[in-house]
Amino acid sequence: MSLLRSEWTKLRSVRSTWTAAASTVASGVALSVLGISDLLGAASSSVPPDWDPTAGSLKGFLFAQLVIGMLGAFAITPEYGSGTIGGSVAVVPARSRLLAAKTAVVAAIALVTGLLTTLISFTVVQLVLHGAGLPAAGLGDRGVLGALVGATLYLTLVALIGVAVGVLTRSSTSSLAVLVGALLLVPALGPGLPGGLGDAFARFWPITAGQASYVVVPVDGVVSPALGLFVLAVATAAVTVAGHIAFRARDI
Repeated sequence: MSLLRSEWTKLRSVRSTWTAAASTVASGVALSVLGISDLLGAASSSVPPDWDPTAGSLKGFLFAQLVIGMLGAFAITPEYGSGTIGGSVAVVPARSRLLAAKTAVVAAIALVTGLLTTLISFTVVQLVLHGAGLPAAGLGDRGVLGALVGATLYLTLVALIGVAVGVLTRSSTSSLAVLVGALLLVPALGPGLPGGLGDAFARFWPITAGQASYVVVPVDGVVSPALGLFVLAVATAAVTVAGHIAFRARDI
């Protein structure tokens, strides 16, 4: 417990933690509203029949996920940059315990940040849709509450991936490059590959699959919400284990 308190004190005393958390919420909400702006002013009858008000209200995750991923990376990369990681390991020689404590604290912060991002984005966008006379969703609608839970867990898992990437790269700049590739470039370019390889990327790349966790209206070629979240969770666990192995094996 004292180790958790120590890691919590470290993270809450660093400005980048709260800057990243606030930026996640702000960017998620702002870009979600921007994402449905093309519908505003249109007649209700012109809205596509497969329109998903819930998933549509979370379009801002495209950028928010990158910010919360860096929140996770910032839990450890500044210590490598400043050299204080050596002092941390000297105080806590059991490296697995040290990294597990960092991961747990990041998970708690990311869970709250993800919940706020999800709920505020959903609420604001639904109010905008309702005000424009367009189809909107409510918490009592079928599948909506589960989608919001899935969205919160999605952002939390991305933050944990960020921690692992930070451990593996030991650099904030390199972490950003890896996260941009994994979160943005591969999901955008992978499906364009020929044949079954492109189809596999479109369905089972962990980030793409994870985004299905907050879809309410089924989409052809997309995995189910439960399967999507499971794929992302397995990938997160795998990267986390790789980070722990590297942290234990490498010199500081």
